[in-house]
Amino acid sequence: MTSRLFPLFLDLRGRAVLVVGGGEVARRKIAALLDSDAAVQVVARALHPAVQAWVDAGRIAWRARDFADEHLDGAWLVVAATDDRAVNATVAAAAAARHLYINVVDDADLSSAQVPAVIDRSPLQIAISSGGAAPVLARQLRERIEAMLDDTLAPLAALLQRWRERIRTRLPHLPTRRRFLESLQHGAVADRLRQQRPDAAEAELARALDAADTAPRGFVSIVGAGPGDPGLVTLKAQRRLQDADVILHDRLVPRAVLALARRDAELIETGKQAGHHHTAQDAIHALMREHADAGKRVVRLKGGDPFVFGRGGEELEYLRAHGIDYEVVPGITAALACAAHAGVPLTHRDHAQSVRFVTAHCKASLDTLDWQALAQERQTLAVYMGVAGLAALRERLIAHGRAPGTPFALVENGARPDQRIVLGTLADLPARARAHAVQSPALLLLGEVAALAADLHWFGAAPLGAPQAAAPDDGAAMAHAA
Repeated sequence: MTSRLFPLFLDLRGRAVLVVGGGEVARRKIAALLDSDAAVQVVARALHPAVQAWVDAGRIAWRARDFADEHLDGAWLVVAATDDRAVNATVAAAAAARHLYINVVDDADLSSAQVPAVIDRSPLQIAISSGGAAPVLARQLRERIEAMLDDTLAPLAALLQRWRERIRTRLPHLPTRRRFLESLQHGAVADRLRQQRPDAAEAELARALDAADTAPRGFVSIVGAGPGDPGLVTLKAQRRLQDADVILHDRLVPRAVLALARRDAELIETGKQAGHHHTAQDAIHALMREHADAGKRVVRLKGGDPFVFGRGGEELEYLRAHGIDYEVVPGITAALACAAHAGVPLTHRDHAQSVRFVTAHCKASLDTLDWQALAQERQTLAVYMGVAGLAALRERLIAHGRAPGTPFALVENGARPDQRIVLGTLADLPARARAHAVQSPALLLLGEVAALAADLHWFGAAPLGAPQAAAPDDGAAMAHAA
């Protein structure tokens, strides 16, 4: 695995940068360095006409000779831009000996510094790097992002730079200040900049700052994190993670999803796992209230969807009772994600006309279920439960008429890189789970459609095993479907 680069912006104003080479490639590098007001020194036998013009204009210094180690004296950064790899390697070795960073054009192995593809909305800049592995891909991505960015970003950034201290003084409370700054891109200030009226934009900024609320009101977003794949997190959920001051997240929310949050957000794990006691629900309520009362934007981040066995309703009741403003951002629940990634349609015209979402974590919850209804055929059961309860589930379903040959698909870590699917029939459900050491998080899909995973799976490893037989009344239909 290639080591990860550390992204860094350099202030090269007035600082010496040595460029070895004077051709077209060197010209492009020198142009970017001049834009940064670097003191460019070029070592080359011959120069590109544009480079010669910079020399003639006194913008860069030129030594018309071959590279020598003493040319590195006083340099802060080195660029090797010749078409001779041996020369570039010599320059790289000399720079390394002096602990100088060097960029060797189109040669990642010799480089200790990479020049990214840049989106320039000065003073705002966005840099994209592939670590030298795929510069064309980085440039293509830059072009896509360029097309998405508003033309007001540069003047807005410059305006905020001038007003930074006044804004900090007027709004010392960080969450209030952040909300105020985020509101500017879509309000009257940005509108005036789009109209090419910078003075009017500055006047709007002054009015908005005078009216800014210094006593912020907290807000809680109950957000569904989806099944664990960051690609399945909704756009609105990503925005809330970027806006949040505090994120109270379940244990099973993976790091890849948490990485979507703003860097300085406070992350607090509040997960509960079957068989273990972590943060009690009352304590989660107290945390939401504590941070909301402090004027912070709080995200309560839940795996799957907040309103499908996620206690989202209880949390909304608590927030409403305490006068805290809230919203709900739905997520893709585990049953939908696991079924889709296992190739199991939850409903199917030939096999299942309904689907039931069921939770059964303990004996007490098992006793509350309508087993007669759950045991009906031609429906799919999506069972959220600890794997320890599979034996009791099987016994009660069979006792109430569900056929022992009903297919199941047990999906462990659904929609994640380590997803596993175990197939079988209801009769051997506990034994199959034990044989393959299935662990939480796992979701059970039970019904005639589960057998389709044997042929329709597409994500991750192939299913382990296959249904032994379909339910008696649907055996011919299942054989036809397979």
